[in-house]
Amino acid sequence: MPHDRQNAAADFRRIMKLIILLAVVFTIGALVYLGATGELYLHMVVAVIGGVFISVLLGCGLFAAAFFSDKSGHDQSVTDATRSRVD
Repeated sequence: MPHDRQNAAADFRRIMKLIILLAVVFTIGALVYLGATGELYLHMVVAVIGGVFISVLLGCGLFAAAFFSDKSGHDQSVTDATRSRVD
């Protein structure tokens, strides 16, 4: 079981690095698109960076955390703990 958690943690770190990279690429893409279609203002750039980067990071990060929880065995330990109390 500890070996599964170590592998799951390593996978989680690898996936989070990929998610951060994708969030940066999407943010740059959004800024390039907005710059090509009109003038960029400081407030617009800050809002796009905050909105796109944080949204991608939060959404994908939560999915990654759910998969990490399942792969590491945390979900099963909670299920086992709650079943023993109910029975």
